[in-house]
Amino acid sequence: MYKVLIVEDDPMARQLLEIYVRESGRYELVPSLASAALAEFCCRTHHVDLILMDICTAMNASGLVAAEKVKKYFPHIRIVMITSQPECSFLDRARAANVDSFWYKSATASELLFVMDRTMAGECVYPASTPRLQIGYAFSDSFSARELEVLRELVSGETDAVIAERLHLSLRTVKSHIQSLLNKTGLRNRTELAVRARESGLIIIN
Repeated sequence: MYKVLIVEDDPMARQLLEIYVRESGRYELVPSLASAALAEFCCRTHHVDLILMDICTAMNASGLVAAEKVKKYFPHIRIVMITSQPECSFLDRARAANVDSFWYKSATASELLFVMDRTMAGECVYPASTPRLQIGYAFSDSFSARELEVLRELVSGETDAVIAERLHLSLRTVKSHIQSLLNKTGLRNRTELAVRARESGLIIIN
């Protein structure tokens, strides 16, 4: 049977994942972890075939960062990222980290096991898109990729000048993107825009 490592800081979610694995009949648990910071060490001390890993874990450790390290030293280990967060960059960042598959925590036991089976068969399984969120009058899929980049910097608290420098844009272009976001959402100002983007889960600084 394949050995599965679970990295999840929410006790109830971790317990549910453990039940799914135990009752599968084809997967076996190795010790579960609350923090992705320990994932690489666990892979060095245990035989692991597959990791089910949350993105935001205990000790402020990023599952995406841990996944990249694991893939560097243990490329044979398959990784399925699992998250309840709809953050707009997670899918692209997971692909960049060579994560095999990605799914959301709302998946049922049969759906998750299907993803695990396909992943162990050598497939990469990703949802077609992130969950559709509403911010003000707009939905998240109405924002351009560049608008989302500007919004991320805005949520981080950066000034227009710093955003322009980081994204290699003119100050006028940054202001134009922010105004476009305000026009689409109907929100009153940049502060409200940043707060609503963070509260919705569209932008998570991780």
